[in-house]
Amino acid sequence: MTKTIRSLAVLAAAGSLAAAMGFAQSTGEAVYKASCQSCHGSTGTPSPGIAKMMGVKPASDPDIKKLTAAQQFEAVKNGKGKMKAFSGKLTDAQIKDSITYFRTLK
Repeated sequence: MTKTIRSLAVLAAAGSLAAAMGFAQSTGEAVYKASCQSCHGSTGTPSPGIAKMMGVKPASDPDIKKLTAAQQFEAVKNGKGKMKAFSGKLTDAQIKDSITYFRTLK
């Protein structure tokens, strides 16, 4: 009986941890999809029209890859070039989560 209870406790803890990690990962993706993908594309590649009109580069562009997370944070929070500032629309945590997700795009 004790082994069964211990096994169930370990299984419950593992399930809770996995769910929490999955939620943390999906938060950045959800913010990105809601606030960023209309210009930056669902895979980090903007449509040719947006890229030309707004000067949006794909996530794979070397100039984008060399930016630090802090530089990207400042660009999102305060705006950069034709990109509007998101400081009043997203929290700092949401901006950081979306950047973390964006940096995984190829």
